[in-house]
Amino acid sequence: MSPNASYTLRYFPAIGLAESSRLLLTAAKVEWTEEHPEWPQAKPEQPHGRLPVLVEKSADGGADFVITESSNIERYLARVHGFLPADPKQAALQEQIRDLISDVGVFLGGYVQAKDEEGKKALFEKFEGLFETLVKVQTKLIKDNGNTGRLFGNSLSYADIVSYGFYKNVMIGIVKFDASIPALAKPKLTPEVAKLIATVEADPLVEKHTAKADSLVAAISA
Repeated sequence: MSPNASYTLRYFPAIGLAESSRLLLTAAKVEWTEEHPEWPQAKPEQPHGRLPVLVEKSADGGADFVITESSNIERYLARVHGFLPADPKQAALQEQIRDLISDVGVFLGGYVQAKDEEGKKALFEKFEGLFETLVKVQTKLIKDNGNTGRLFGNSLSYADIVSYGFYKNVMIGIVKFDASIPALAKPKLTPEVAKLIATVEADPLVEKHTAKADSLVAAISA
């Protein structure tokens, strides 16, 4: 990253795969904007023909740095702006949470897109099982961390941010595709995970974004 770099995040006007990157950019207190390209007209112009895409603009007039793939963008921002530990082992403990979230998301997306009832049922069962595993793993981490509403340490972390982004997708973002998912997922959330969600949403580093967006705390409390 060049000093005083600014960013453009390209995505659709939806929570989707970009919410964690929005939170990271906000928490980093950098200058950033969001673009919503015309789709699919802009598809050939993207590095992998898909979104999200992050463009880092150098303040000294150097070439733009352009990357894609949601978890890659998140990890880059988290490393550059200090939301992942410098120690590789400590970072890996957080990154494995992101990878588990990705796996849950694969089955959720497959379930939403599946056409036949038998296929939908099998995908939902896989989603449900992994979702319960995620909640169980996070609940233990939060308890082991002093039940402060954080997964690691005493300040906002990469794992906190991507967890919040994921639950926001499950409880709010998915509604326009399948309104039954939030009702099925909400009872599985533990008080510890609910506290994690509330802690992230109220964190001063991200409240500039969370305050103007739909409240996840309200969604899980309704």
